[in-house]
Amino acid sequence: MYGKLNWCISGAAALAIAFGGCAVPSSAQSIEEKVQACAGCHGEDGKPVDKTIPAIWGQQLGYIYLQLRDFKRGDRKNDIMQPIASSMEREDMLAIAEYFSKKPWPDLGQPRAPREIADQALRANGSVGCTGCHLDRFQGDGTVPRLAGMSREYLTKTIDDFRSRARGNNPGMSDLMLATAPEDLAALEEYLSGL
Repeated sequence: MYGKLNWCISGAAALAIAFGGCAVPSSAQSIEEKVQACAGCHGEDGKPVDKTIPAIWGQQLGYIYLQLRDFKRGDRKNDIMQPIASSMEREDMLAIAEYFSKKPWPDLGQPRAPREIADQALRANGSVGCTGCHLDRFQGDGTVPRLAGMSREYLTKTIDDFRSRARGNNPGMSDLMLATAPEDLAALEEYLSGL
Protein backbone atom coordinates (compact mmCIF):
# COMPACT_ATOMS: atom_id res chain seq x y z
CA MET A 1 0.00 0.00 0.00
CA TYR A 2 2.83 2.41 0.79
CA GLY A 3 4.19 1.94 -2.74
CA LYS A 4 0.82 2.95 -4.17
CA LEU A 5 0.60 5.98 -1.90
CA ASN A 6 4.16 7.02 -2.84
CA TRP A 7 3.15 6.80 -6.50
CA CYS A 8 0.07 8.87 -5.66
CA ILE A 9 2.16 11.55 -3.97
CA SER A 10 4.62 11.56 -6.89
CA GLY A 11 1.73 11.99 -9.31
CA ALA A 12 0.33 14.83 -7.24
CA ALA A 13 3.70 16.58 -7.24
CA ALA A 14 3.92 16.18 -11.02
CA LEU A 15 0.45 17.67 -11.44
CA ALA A 16 1.34 20.62 -9.24
CA ILE A 17 4.39 21.24 -11.41
CA ALA A 18 2.31 20.91 -14.57
CA PHE A 19 -0.07 23.61 -13.40
CA GLY A 20 2.23 26.13 -11.91
CA GLY A 21 5.71 25.06 -11.08
CA CYS A 22 7.24 24.78 -14.55
CA ALA A 23 8.45 27.33 -17.07
CA VAL A 24 6.16 26.10 -19.85
CA PRO A 25 2.77 27.81 -19.62
CA SER A 26 0.00 25.37 -18.75
CA SER A 27 -1.90 26.48 -21.87
CA ALA A 28 0.89 24.94 -23.99
CA GLN A 29 0.04 21.47 -22.65
CA SER A 30 -2.71 19.25 -23.98
CA ILE A 31 -5.43 18.17 -21.59
CA GLU A 32 -4.09 14.61 -21.85
CA GLU A 33 -0.71 15.83 -20.58
CA LYS A 34 -2.32 17.83 -17.80
CA VAL A 35 -4.40 14.94 -16.47
CA GLN A 36 -1.70 12.27 -16.77
CA ALA A 37 -0.49 12.95 -13.23
CA CYS A 38 -4.03 12.36 -11.91
CA ALA A 39 -3.52 8.68 -12.70
CA GLY A 40 -0.96 8.50 -9.90
CA CYS A 41 -3.84 8.50 -7.40
CA HIS A 42 -7.05 8.10 -9.38
CA GLY A 43 -5.66 5.25 -11.53
CA GLU A 44 -4.46 4.73 -15.10
CA ASP A 45 -7.69 2.90 -15.91
CA GLY A 46 -9.99 4.90 -13.66
CA LYS A 47 -9.50 2.54 -10.72
CA PRO A 48 -7.94 4.48 -7.83
CA VAL A 49 -4.69 3.15 -6.36
CA ASP A 50 -6.17 3.37 -2.85
CA LYS A 51 -9.81 2.56 -2.13
CA THR A 52 -10.25 5.72 -0.04
CA ILE A 53 -9.57 7.81 -3.18
CA PRO A 54 -12.63 8.51 -5.34
CA ALA A 55 -13.17 7.19 -8.84
CA ILE A 56 -13.39 10.25 -11.08
CA TRP A 57 -13.75 8.61 -14.49
CA GLY A 58 -17.38 9.07 -15.53
CA GLN A 59 -18.17 11.31 -12.56
CA GLN A 60 -20.46 14.29 -13.14
CA LEU A 61 -18.71 17.26 -14.81
CA GLY A 62 -20.25 19.88 -12.52
CA TYR A 63 -19.39 17.89 -9.42
CA ILE A 64 -15.73 17.44 -10.39
CA TYR A 65 -15.45 21.16 -11.13
CA LEU A 66 -17.01 22.14 -7.79
CA GLN A 67 -14.69 19.84 -5.85
CA LEU A 68 -11.61 21.30 -7.58
CA ARG A 69 -12.94 24.80 -6.89
CA ASP A 70 -13.61 23.92 -3.25
CA PHE A 71 -10.09 22.47 -2.84
CA LYS A 72 -8.67 25.68 -4.31
CA ARG A 73 -10.75 27.90 -2.01
CA GLY A 74 -9.99 25.74 1.02
CA ASP A 75 -13.64 24.81 1.54
CA ARG A 76 -12.68 21.15 1.11
CA LYS A 77 -9.48 20.00 2.80
CA ASN A 78 -6.97 17.48 1.47
CA ASP A 79 -3.18 17.64 1.78
CA ILE A 80 -2.66 16.34 -1.76
CA MET A 81 -5.49 18.01 -3.66
CA GLN A 82 -5.34 21.51 -2.16
CA PRO A 83 -1.85 22.34 -3.46
CA ILE A 84 -2.74 20.95 -6.90
CA ALA A 85 -6.02 22.84 -7.19
CA SER A 86 -4.54 26.06 -5.80
CA SER A 87 -2.50 26.49 -8.96
CA MET A 88 -5.42 25.86 -11.35
CA GLU A 89 -7.43 28.49 -13.13
CA ARG A 90 -11.17 28.06 -13.66
CA GLU A 91 -10.61 27.05 -17.29
CA ASP A 92 -8.21 24.28 -16.18
CA MET A 93 -10.74 22.97 -13.68
CA LEU A 94 -13.53 22.93 -16.25
CA ALA A 95 -11.33 21.22 -18.85
CA ILE A 96 -10.25 18.54 -16.36
CA ALA A 97 -13.82 18.03 -15.19
CA GLU A 98 -15.03 17.66 -18.76
CA TYR A 99 -12.20 15.25 -19.63
CA PHE A 100 -12.93 12.88 -16.75
CA SER A 101 -16.72 13.14 -17.05
CA LYS A 102 -16.48 11.74 -20.59
CA LYS A 103 -14.51 8.66 -19.50
CA PRO A 104 -16.37 5.40 -18.85
CA TRP A 105 -17.19 4.64 -15.22
CA PRO A 106 -14.73 1.97 -14.00
CA ASP A 107 -15.89 -1.41 -12.75
CA LEU A 108 -14.26 -1.66 -9.33
CA GLY A 109 -15.32 -5.30 -9.03
CA GLN A 110 -17.24 -4.86 -5.81
CA PRO A 111 -19.82 -7.45 -4.80
CA ARG A 112 -23.52 -6.68 -4.71
CA ALA A 113 -24.95 -6.22 -1.24
CA PRO A 114 -26.82 -9.21 0.21
CA ARG A 115 -30.61 -8.92 -0.02
CA GLU A 116 -31.11 -7.98 3.64
CA ILE A 117 -28.49 -5.19 3.40
CA ALA A 118 -30.00 -3.93 0.15
CA ASP A 119 -33.45 -3.87 1.75
CA GLN A 120 -32.12 -1.93 4.75
CA ALA A 121 -30.34 0.54 2.44
CA LEU A 122 -33.51 1.09 0.41
CA ARG A 123 -35.54 1.66 3.59
CA ALA A 124 -32.88 4.15 4.74
CA ASN A 125 -33.08 5.88 1.37
CA GLY A 126 -36.83 6.13 1.87
CA SER A 127 -36.32 8.13 5.05
CA VAL A 128 -33.11 9.98 4.14
CA GLY A 129 -34.10 10.76 0.56
CA CYS A 130 -30.73 10.15 -1.17
CA THR A 131 -32.43 9.70 -4.54
CA GLY A 132 -34.00 13.15 -4.25
CA CYS A 133 -30.61 14.55 -5.31
CA HIS A 134 -28.53 11.58 -6.44
CA LEU A 135 -31.44 10.37 -8.60
CA ASP A 136 -33.17 7.05 -8.98
CA ARG A 137 -30.16 4.83 -9.68
CA PHE A 138 -27.71 6.97 -7.66
CA GLN A 139 -26.11 8.23 -10.89
CA GLY A 140 -26.10 11.88 -9.86
CA ASP A 141 -26.52 14.76 -12.28
CA GLY A 142 -24.80 18.07 -12.87
CA THR A 143 -23.25 19.10 -9.57
CA VAL A 144 -24.57 16.07 -7.67
CA PRO A 145 -22.13 13.14 -7.65
CA ARG A 146 -22.65 9.63 -8.84
CA LEU A 147 -22.55 7.27 -5.85
CA ALA A 148 -23.36 3.98 -7.61
CA GLY A 149 -20.25 1.85 -7.89
CA MET A 150 -17.99 4.10 -5.80
CA SER A 151 -15.68 2.13 -3.51
CA ARG A 152 -17.14 1.24 -0.16
CA GLU A 153 -14.01 2.55 1.58
CA TYR A 154 -14.36 5.94 -0.10
CA LEU A 155 -18.07 6.11 0.75
CA THR A 156 -17.30 5.22 4.38
CA LYS A 157 -14.56 7.85 4.60
CA THR A 158 -16.75 10.51 2.98
CA ILE A 159 -19.69 9.81 5.29
CA ASP A 160 -17.35 9.85 8.30
CA ASP A 161 -15.88 13.16 7.12
CA PHE A 162 -19.36 14.66 6.74
CA ARG A 163 -20.41 13.34 10.16
CA SER A 164 -17.31 14.79 11.87
CA ARG A 165 -17.61 17.96 9.77
CA ALA A 166 -14.03 17.41 8.56
CA ARG A 167 -15.56 17.84 5.12
CA GLY A 168 -17.10 21.26 5.31
CA ASN A 169 -18.00 22.07 1.72
CA ASN A 170 -21.58 20.82 2.05
CA PRO A 171 -23.03 21.50 5.53
CA GLY A 172 -26.41 20.09 4.50
CA MET A 173 -24.82 16.70 3.90
CA SER A 174 -23.17 16.85 7.33
CA ASP A 175 -26.54 17.50 8.94
CA LEU A 176 -28.15 14.68 6.97
CA MET A 177 -25.39 12.19 7.82
CA LEU A 178 -25.56 13.11 11.50
CA ALA A 179 -29.32 12.57 11.50
CA THR A 180 -29.01 9.09 9.98
CA ALA A 181 -28.40 5.98 12.08
CA PRO A 182 -24.87 4.55 11.66
CA GLU A 183 -26.25 1.10 10.79
CA ASP A 184 -28.33 2.63 7.99
CA LEU A 185 -25.28 4.49 6.68
CA ALA A 186 -23.27 1.24 6.72
CA ALA A 187 -26.03 -0.48 4.73
CA LEU A 188 -26.07 2.38 2.21
CA GLU A 189 -22.28 2.20 1.82
CA GLU A 190 -22.39 -1.53 1.08
CA TYR A 191 -25.41 -1.23 -1.21
CA LEU A 192 -24.09 1.73 -3.22
CA SER A 193 -20.65 0.23 -3.73
CA GLY A 194 -22.19 -2.88 -5.28
CA LEU A 195 -24.34 -1.07 -7.84
